[in-house]
Amino acid sequence: MACVWLMCSVSLVVHAESALDYFTDKDGRYSGPSLEDQVALMDTDRNGFADVFEVRAYLEKQHGKGYQKELLDKWESSASGKSCSTPFAKELYSDSNR
Repeated sequence: MACVWLMCSVSLVVHAESALDYFTDKDGRYSGPSLEDQVALMDTDRNGFADVFEVRAYLEKQHGKGYQKELLDKWESSASGKSCSTPFAKELYSDSNR
């Protein structure tokens, strides 16, 4: 949770030109949260990975409802098996979920 607090506090830092500037140490090395830290924050069901639904919830929490709506709708459609409209694909998908 400290990472979430840290990310929220970034917006309060007036003197930093960007988040990257804020997370860069005096030697120019990145010292902010790792990708692993970010994925762990997204993984709300704690199964070891963040699915598209968890990614969407995280991004909308960070950037507001509707963030990248078109792209995330497409990803969710693919993840739900709804992206292929051919009749045989629907039958295969529904058979595999029984």
